[in-house]
Amino acid sequence: MPPRRATTKGFKRTASLLTGRIRQASESRGFAQSRLLTDWAEVAGADVAAIARPVEVSYGRGGMGATLTLLTTGAQAPMLEMQKDQLREKVNAVYGYNAIARIRITQTAATGFSEGRVAFDHRPKAEGPRTPAPEMHRAAGDVVAPVEDETLRAALERLGAHILTKEKQGTRT
Repeated sequence: MPPRRATTKGFKRTASLLTGRIRQASESRGFAQSRLLTDWAEVAGADVAAIARPVEVSYGRGGMGATLTLLTTGAQAPMLEMQKDQLREKVNAVYGYNAIARIRITQTAATGFSEGRVAFDHRPKAEGPRTPAPEMHRAAGDVVAPVEDETLRAALERLGAHILTKEKQGTRT
C-alpha cells in the first residue's frame, strides 16, 4: 500500500502559522492564556466586550495574584467598575485558578496615547435600516392628511410609519 499523500498540497492553516507568534506577543504582555485576548467577547460577555478590552496582565513582586488592566472610555468606566467582581470570576475561569486578584480600569492604554486608541468592535452589527411596510405608510398618511405643508406631511408620515412598525414589532419602549 503506497503512503498516504497530504491533501493540502503544501498549504497550511493560518491558525497553525500564527499560534506561536500570538502566544509570544501575548506572553510578552503578561497574558499566559492567549484565549483571554482572542476570545475576549466570549470570556467577558458581549456587553463588557463592547465597552472594554484587556491591555495588560502584571504580576506583583511576590508573584501572588496578578492585576488585569482593562481599557475603556471615560463614560463607561463607572459601569465597568461595578462589574469588577463578576468579571474577575469569569477571567479566572479561563485560567482555571485565581490568577487575577485585581482588575484595574484605565482610560488610556498601558502602551501610551498614540498606541492606545480605543476601538471596541465587539458589538454585533445591526441588520440595517428596516423599511416600514406599505400598510404602515398608509395608516400614517391617513393621520397626517390634514397637514397642508407637503414637506412636513411627508416627514410626519415617515416618522409615523416607523413608530407604527416599532409598536407592531414590540420594540418601542
